[in-house]
Amino acid sequence: MKNILIIGAGLSATSLIHYLLKHSEKHNWKITVGDISLETAQKKINNHPNGIALRFNLKDLEQRTAEIAASDIVVSMVPSSMHIIVAKECLRHGKHMLTPSYVTPEMMELDEEAKEKGLSFLNELGVDPGIDHMSAMKIIDQIKKRGGKIETFKSFCGGLVAPDCDNNPWNYKISWNLRNIVVAGQGTAQFKENGHYKYIPYNKLFSTLTKTRISNYGDFEVYPNRDSLQYCKLYGLNNIPSIMRGTIRRPGYSEAWNVLVQLGCTDDTYEMKDSHKLTHLDYLLSFLPESDKSVEESLANFTHIDSKSVIMTKLKWLGLFSDEIIGLKNATPAMILQKILEKKWALEPTDRDLLVMQHFFDFEINGEKKRITSSMTYEGTDRENTAMAYTVGTPLAIATKLLAKDKIELKGVQIPTSPEFYEPILAELDNLGIQFIVEEIDL
Repeated sequence: MKNILIIGAGLSATSLIHYLLKHSEKHNWKITVGDISLETAQKKINNHPNGIALRFNLKDLEQRTAEIAASDIVVSMVPSSMHIIVAKECLRHGKHMLTPSYVTPEMMELDEEAKEKGLSFLNELGVDPGIDHMSAMKIIDQIKKRGGKIETFKSFCGGLVAPDCDNNPWNYKISWNLRNIVVAGQGTAQFKENGHYKYIPYNKLFSTLTKTRISNYGDFEVYPNRDSLQYCKLYGLNNIPSIMRGTIRRPGYSEAWNVLVQLGCTDDTYEMKDSHKLTHLDYLLSFLPESDKSVEESLANFTHIDSKSVIMTKLKWLGLFSDEIIGLKNATPAMILQKILEKKWALEPTDRDLLVMQHFFDFEINGEKKRITSSMTYEGTDRENTAMAYTVGTPLAIATKLLAKDKIELKGVQIPTSPEFYEPILAELDNLGIQFIVEEIDL
């Protein structure tokens, strides 16, 4: 019997837990789910005979040592900054480990010792990162095998709201970590276009947009992600003339969000005085110059928008002009904005989210120029069973199964860019409804 320990039973762990419990009977696995909330762990196990729920405190050294030592494979679903704690414990006790999160420099430092001990530390096995790697590398490898030379690679992903649940002027609702949404893009976006390196500072990011369209879902806009250049080496595209990764939103979102950025509402570097006493209107006025004009006119003049524009409608809809008390002590502007958005952008119980992913590959083969477009859309079931959570937990679950069945031989700190990962995982995801539509055209 193999013992699989899952640390963390949040939303993204739901499909992971259900999948592994479902396969536990056939493969004779014991699935232990540990969470800071025993009730949450018990709910996810749902009295399954092969499941064990326990209250788990990662900071409790004695408990951490005992549970990891008793397991064969550990799946870490804790906040990304805490994966390293789990990893070091797994290394100490000789246990395999998986996470859905980006490989950090601290994690990479464990690579050599993990290889020496014959351990697999598998990371970036969610949706983004995860499915993005696998679906891109599958086509990149196919093009190379055909003798093609890739000249452009663009990869876009976004968590949105399903069309029939889209009932607010932003065309957006929260399907993942809201803090990450509020501070998204801070820094400088870096990519290549026609052989030239491009650098887009944060204050210009949401006005640097690419348009795209996806069958059955219509038009979208894309703003560049922070560092696309690292994917040149990661995907074996070192001399590619054009490469860009971006985040997908509905048209008009970025233009309105850019106003909040220009005002300073997304700044997370300082605390606002007496933030708990401020009203939403006080918060807004704190970023505007003193004026005898109305708030709408003052805001419009300061941000160079029309006072009767759709953007102003979106800002009003957020409640920024209201007298509602913020009630949040020692808060940064970004924290206050997050609290405002938590109410306005929340999914209703029956709302369904939408995950969208799209890749473009322009390449030359036998003197002919071609383009492959690979698109995936997936809708959630409701607020508790989101597309975002399902596409994070499910590829991770499949990878855990493969590791438990000794189907993955790669050791050390790994991400899923090789056929050993992407072939079986993408094939099973396809059977589960997470499917990419691939089209090739001549240019």
